Amino acid sequence: MSNMSESYNLEVKKLQCIRDDRILFDNLNFSLSTGQLLQIEGHNGSGKTSLLRILCGLTLPTEGNIYWNDEDVQTVQEDYWATLSYVGHHPGIKGELTPLENLAVAQSLSREPIEIDLAEALDQVGLYGFEDVHTCTLSAGQQRRVALARLLISKTILWILDEPFTALDKAAIKMIEIWLDKHAEQGGMAILTSHHTVNCNYATSLRIGNW
Repeated sequence: MSNMSESYNLEVKKLQCIRDDRILFDNLNFSLSTGQLLQIEGHNGSGKTSLLRILCGLTLPTEGNIYWNDEDVQTVQEDYWATLSYVGHHPGIKGELTPLENLAVAQSLSREPIEIDLAEALDQVGLYGFEDVHTCTLSAGQQRRVALARLLISKTILWILDEPFTALDKAAIKMIEIWLDKHAEQGGMAILTSHHTVNCNYATSLRIGNW
């Protein structure tokens, strides 16, 4: 988490998502600027994960556009993807690698890695002593911590987090909420889904879905 001096803006216009011939959401519009956090709310099946995957470029919307600093993300894909960190519902880590190795791979792929000792990053998420075990042997909560530690090792403006509090205890949830507020204070932004009420100073919410 590093200071970000520039201003950034994400804008979603008339977004529609259809899955299995069912409209999950339609004519969805919102914007997000530096220093803001947005919690996406909705019933199960309302399209929350689908929306995050669209914002990450993993899937395409049925209709609508996404703009990054007033430019369609389809025309600035490489720069846009370099500015975001995505932690999905599944941790997205390699079980045959250790937590240290997983972070080393993520750091090597980052356009703007943060100079931080990777063992220190793991210590910050409560994984001191687990640096060199196979990640597949860790609990679901510990694997989630490895995935979230990626936020500490790369200078990205936009965090997109799908259920980041899954399998975490109360202390770890509070830690992530502190990270989110600090990220916003330093000029970052975040979009997340959660069944947990997000207790952050900079968080607002948006409900999606057609039912």
